Amino acid sequence: MPETQTEINKCVEILENGGLILYPTDTVWGIGCDATNEKAVEKVYQLKQRHDSKALICLVANDVMLEKHVEQVSDLAYDIIDLSTKPTTIIFDKPRGVAKNLIAEDNTLAIRVASDKFCKYMIGKFKKPIVSTSANISGQSTPKSFQNIDSAILKGVDYVVNLHREKQNSSASSIIRLANDGTVKIIRD
Repeated sequence: MPETQTEINKCVEILENGGLILYPTDTVWGIGCDATNEKAVEKVYQLKQRHDSKALICLVANDVMLEKHVEQVSDLAYDIIDLSTKPTTIIFDKPRGVAKNLIAEDNTLAIRVASDKFCKYMIGKFKKPIVSTSANISGQSTPKSFQNIDSAILKGVDYVVNLHREKQNSSASSIIRLANDGTVKIIRD
């Protein structure tokens, strides 16, 4: 695992300096940055050519980090996280401690507890949540493999992780909206 550790260290260095990384996630290749850094989040929106009213997903390393950035994590949320057979992103009410331009207009944030080992270790070492958005220009299709990533994205990030580039990624995560009042809505299956 020395190469993995080297990649993690490089990513953490870039993230700490407000830079963007391109990295393999538990779903598709993602563009990431420090989810608590408003300027870094703005760079992601610019790179994707996406309006910042369209919210981004955030990855955390574990339940403890999740609880730190959400006012209320229900038992149902833990059940979904523990029992899901595929990566599942949950939209939570009242996020806290993240960049303001990452929070949707209705005061929600989409968060996924990373299941990919590389992501878990990297986020754990960074000690803060990171943005995770598909590695494509807004409106274009999500690349299914590293080879399909647009050159504008590759050139627009500060670091490209040199692991799992041969991996054919499955699909985007499921997205479920869990309101604090108990309302559940499936956004993307």
